[in-house]
Amino acid sequence: MTTRPAPPSFPTYDDVLRVRPEGAAAPARPQAPARPPRIEEVARLAGVSPITVSRALRQPEKVAKEKRDRILQAVAQTGYASNPHARALRSGHSSVVAAFVSNILSQQFALAVQGCAEVLEPQGYQLMVGQTSYSYAKETSMIASLRALRPAAVLFTGVIELEENRQSLRELGIPIMETWAYPRDPIDMLVGFSNYDGGFMAARHLAEKGYRRVAFVARQGGRGELRRQGFNAAAAQYGVQVVAELAVDNAHTIADGRAALARLLALGQAFDAVFCANDLLAVGALFEARDRRLAIPRDIAILGFGDTDIASEIDPKLTTIGVDSRKLGARAGQLLLQRLNGEMPASRQEVFPLTLNARASV
Repeated sequence: MTTRPAPPSFPTYDDVLRVRPEGAAAPARPQAPARPPRIEEVARLAGVSPITVSRALRQPEKVAKEKRDRILQAVAQTGYASNPHARALRSGHSSVVAAFVSNILSQQFALAVQGCAEVLEPQGYQLMVGQTSYSYAKETSMIASLRALRPAAVLFTGVIELEENRQSLRELGIPIMETWAYPRDPIDMLVGFSNYDGGFMAARHLAEKGYRRVAFVARQGGRGELRRQGFNAAAAQYGVQVVAELAVDNAHTIADGRAALARLLALGQAFDAVFCANDLLAVGALFEARDRRLAIPRDIAILGFGDTDIASEIDPKLTTIGVDSRKLGARAGQLLLQRLNGEMPASRQEVFPLTLNARASV
């Protein structure tokens, strides 16, 4: 009798990349922001009263043009900002929580941000959402902008890999929440899941269904690489051969999934199942397979990751691994709120379970 290897003890830490861009010097560290300019400074430079400055900015038609021009010049010279967020920052009570998502079109990320907002907004906080597009450059630019905005807290649908950006975030001195992975060393707080375990679950499921020659496709680097590591580890344990691997630059649309399967088939390696570590890639692969008159799962089984709504609506329904994104975002919001209220959560790092939703595509 053959003894089947036991699965790892879930959850498994993700060995998240910690990098500085290759060949790039460390970016110059911006100086800590000075005290924001006060309206009294603008008034003194313009030779008017603070009340006149306020009136010129709120009701310019009530201030003579000559005075208004002097005030605007003083505003530009000092960098004074009169918007409500700036006033809140000067009082030390910002109401803005910045939320940076990897892909603004992702249903999972949108659900997480919505779950977080449902916790924070009734308490007077506002979520301001930006998109990093899986780009180090965009991520770095957005993090740099936080020095001027100085929000109450920051949420990321992902973890920060660049060491320079991690340090910049620590220096803000505000609650930082990372998600969508399970590293050993979050910057501050984390509510996530193990991508390694997700990949492991995928290969184990394919093995249990009798598939022996499989392919893997995911976005290059980041969470895709973590899922690949888990997938390969389980494949080796369960006697499954990974005959083809494909790392793609884009995993944002169904068309990306179509192109990915076409590229896999063009490699000429026969495989009976493919794990797409992103539901959009999996759905696109499913459509491409159908167009090529490949029977699913008889000719090719397809397994995804994310458990988007479309997974249970297409024909055949997509087998996929997922997490309760809205609940994850809500929990992240609860921990942020505790910190914003001056409390220290019992745990600053929580892991959510992944579930495999078996359907007709495998």
